[in-house]
Amino acid sequence: MKGIKNNQLERVIVDLKTLAIEKKVPLWKRIATVLEAPLSNRPEVNIFKLQKHLEDGDTVIVPGKVLGTGDLTKKINVVALSLSETAKQKILDAKGSIMTIEELMNKNPQGKKVRIMG
Repeated sequence: MKGIKNNQLERVIVDLKTLAIEKKVPLWKRIATVLEAPLSNRPEVNIFKLQKHLEDGDTVIVPGKVLGTGDLTKKINVVALSLSETAKQKILDAKGSIMTIEELMNKNPQGKKVRIMG
């Protein structure tokens, strides 16, 4: 999965802010704020960190990039701005799922049971 293009990212940020106001969910505003930061300030999270801090069935959003260092045995739902090919494969091999930020916003507009990591 490649990263989001600039105009697409701008649209996602606007949608996040709008959803934060409409649904009164601070999670979306926080994600928008991180995404507005320069690329060098966005988090990078390795697979081993997801393995260490999450449980089966958890949903995590990384407003940056997920990298492939480490092993993953837990079935988790990962939402990220981008993923390395290695990270993507490890998530899928562990029977987890990968969603875009837009998909998560549509599926879970209240942001319930979503963890932010990064």
